[in-house]
Amino acid sequence: MSNDYGFNSDDSPNKSNSHLQLPSPIITRRTRTASTSERALGNPLESGKIKSFCRERGHGFVTPVKGGEDLFVHISDVEGEYVPLPGDEVIYRLCPIPPKFEKNQAVHVKIIHLTPEKHVKWDEPPK
Repeated sequence: MSNDYGFNSDDSPNKSNSHLQLPSPIITRRTRTASTSERALGNPLESGKIKSFCRERGHGFVTPVKGGEDLFVHISDVEGEYVPLPGDEVIYRLCPIPPKFEKNQAVHVKIIHLTPEKHVKWDEPPK
């Protein structure tokens, strides 16, 4: 089943999260334009929890504390030394997704409270 972004629901990082939508094209920190980055930096910090994150696929989703749709987060937008796990509390900024700028993704994502599970550092091999 195709979603608003042209991806099948089977393309989500976790089959149980098949309702989550991947943006198309996927906007990374490297491919984001300067004007889009400036827009994101002008947005206030938001808070949420990691819903899912797949290091191998390079993306995940954040559930905003204030409610609303889950937000896509690309691996290049996660700051800090640990790979996020579901339940980690994070702060982030909203970044509009081109071309219509109708949807947002989470950028400048920082973990502010780790879940009790053991976290892997980015420089450690995946388990």
